[in-house]
Amino acid sequence: MGNKTRSNHLLSYPLIVLAASGDVDAINAVLKHYEGYIAALSTRQLYDKSGNQHLCVDEALRRRLETKLITKILTFNVA
Repeated sequence: MGNKTRSNHLLSYPLIVLAASGDVDAINAVLKHYEGYIAALSTRQLYDKSGNQHLCVDEALRRRLETKLITKILTFNVA
């Protein structure tokens, strides 16, 4: 079951080819696919004046990671 469930979460090869060729909808689909992972990587621990911990997404870091992903998508060699 683990393998089958996992394979349903993979990006399709045709989608990757379209994204690498610059198709905006395909690039957005890839970004949507990795949205949760990028948010997790962008999450920071902040503390208020009372010392209480708060988790929040660093929006600047999230945008940088998305930009980096788009750059890599566009330079990806699908051949």
